[in-house]
Amino acid sequence: MSAPQPARRPPDARVHRQPGDGWVECACGSRHWGLNGAAGLLLWRHATDGVELVLQHRALWSHFGGTWGLPGGALGDGEDARRGAVREAVEEAGLDASALEVRAQRSLVHPDWTYTTVLAEAVGRQEPSVADPESLEVAWVPLREVTERELLPAFGDALGELRGMLRRLVLVIDAANVVGSRPDGWWADRAGATTALRDHLAGVSAGGLSGSDVGLPGQTWFPRAVLVTEGRARGVGPAAGVDVVDAPGSGDDAIVSEVRRLSGDPLNEVVVTTADRGLIDRVTALGARVVGPRLVRH
Repeated sequence: MSAPQPARRPPDARVHRQPGDGWVECACGSRHWGLNGAAGLLLWRHATDGVELVLQHRALWSHFGGTWGLPGGALGDGEDARRGAVREAVEEAGLDASALEVRAQRSLVHPDWTYTTVLAEAVGRQEPSVADPESLEVAWVPLREVTERELLPAFGDALGELRGMLRRLVLVIDAANVVGSRPDGWWADRAGATTALRDHLAGVSAGGLSGSDVGLPGQTWFPRAVLVTEGRARGVGPAAGVDVVDAPGSGDDAIVSEVRRLSGDPLNEVVVTTADRGLIDRVTALGARVVGPRLVRH
């Protein structure tokens, strides 16, 4: 493996300058690339013999050239980390943005600069390849073999925490308990109140939840919501990021059934939102964690 080389600018023909490109002289004493900060995409998938990651072998002329890290780069003006990381991964590694789902974000915050790792799961065919001059190689690498490579120092430092973020957050929502947790007249229109909750959950799925609020590492998690309805609230259809399960009988029984099903996949982090003590005992016995209705109440 080639040793890291000093950063050198490639020939002008190979430079794709964009708004936001440039060095930041940070108060931490280091120089960082990206006038608006930077972001990289950690794409993972579950293979037959374990989890694999897409890694980039950095071009020798680049910063810490010759090391392995994540496809990524400077954020454009007004560009958020999620959009920027995916854009960079498409440009550098030939990834298909339509065949991945963002699961979480972790940010490294310096006094004058921020780097965000955006974690995404491959949900369709992904064939990473060298798509521009910033890479020597781009490949799927088994997680167990990652530390055998010479890693970009910052990526190596973050790898321990990132390993614990290679999963999906699934929220199982006790609709009756959440809707009934606030006396706002929901009893006059249970279906309407449940529809409003579903629409709010779609926003939560898109906008994310704080890692500290759900007891997970990193700054932000983008959950898949499973809304379990019963009685007169049944019949509410799904929405983007929200599956709806109509309980044929007891809502609690349906929630327990969903938790059991979802917990069968070790990559699912199942969190139930309810304040029902009996239900809490049943789902925690299955390994799920519980948060109160306030987290998802609109």
